[in-house]
Amino acid sequence: MLATRTRPALARPALLWPLGGVVLLLSIATATTIGPSGLGPSDAFAVTVAKLGGPESGLSRIAESIIWDLRLPRAVLAAVCGAGLALCGVVLQSLLRNPLADPFVLGVSSGASTGAVTIVVLGVGAGSVGLASGAFLGALLAFGLVLVLGMAAGGTTERVILAGVAATQLFAALTSFIVFVAADAEQTRGVLFWLLGSLSNATWREVVVVGACVLVGIVACLLTAAGLDAFMFGEDSAASLGVSVLRLRIVLLVVTALVTAVIVSTSGAIGFVGLVLPHAARAIVGTRHGLLVPTATLMGAIFLVWVDTAARVVIAPQELPVGVATALVGVPAFVVILMRRSRR
Repeated sequence: MLATRTRPALARPALLWPLGGVVLLLSIATATTIGPSGLGPSDAFAVTVAKLGGPESGLSRIAESIIWDLRLPRAVLAAVCGAGLALCGVVLQSLLRNPLADPFVLGVSSGASTGAVTIVVLGVGAGSVGLASGAFLGALLAFGLVLVLGMAAGGTTERVILAGVAATQLFAALTSFIVFVAADAEQTRGVLFWLLGSLSNATWREVVVVGACVLVGIVACLLTAAGLDAFMFGEDSAASLGVSVLRLRIVLLVVTALVTAVIVSTSGAIGFVGLVLPHAARAIVGTRHGLLVPTATLMGAIFLVWVDTAARVVIAPQELPVGVATALVGVPAFVVILMRRSRR
């Protein structure tokens, strides 16, 4: 009876993951065709094949540039960022045993914002350090502060969360102070748009960098899936099962911080993806991280591709910041999560 009951649950991911991969590829292909140019998914496929060494697409150079230089890297970067944010959400919610944790709970987003604003408004390191590099350095600085404060206070999960809250407020205040004191109107608008999340400046270089970091994060999480499963029963139970609690926590927090920092440095602050998508994935495949990690990353990638596409066209010719669009979708889902937890 036990084998009969568990077989459907084990067979579900075998069908879900290939289907999710196909849906993701179709979503990216469709997203590159949505807009005023009148292109179709077959055109996107033809251009991709041509750029990879295949036969000519037969399209004009302008049409090829629209697909290859503008829309396709943006759609792929949205998929990569969505996968990375969902991955970080899965890890933090399990590691911190907090179902409302998201990738920005460690102050990484606020630190990245401060680093970017320091470059843009104050001109610190201008010419040698770009906006993305400044955001990345700010994110690492914020995470280092959280790690030092959390470990100095005892290294427990609650202390790390409190240190993250403190760092978030500190760097948010610093960002507001710099903008209020030194920024002009044009700089303020540019910084605000970046802080709300934007994928409009996506390039293939950013796709490669972010994709490599997210891939490393996925591999690290899959290799430590058994330890994450043990954390669900508490730190003492995990230690009794032979898990090195402190080492695993530090390794995964570092991986999460690096992935989040790279994503924020290229796309700005995109909220609610790492909060909502892990819960949706758990509802489908359960809580085993060997199944949960790939499912959540696929769902996060598909979700952000379509949200970014909607953000491009919903108020055309203007563009809605993708962070605003994810919040409009994520807040109702967040309320549903709170209601379900209150009933329990």
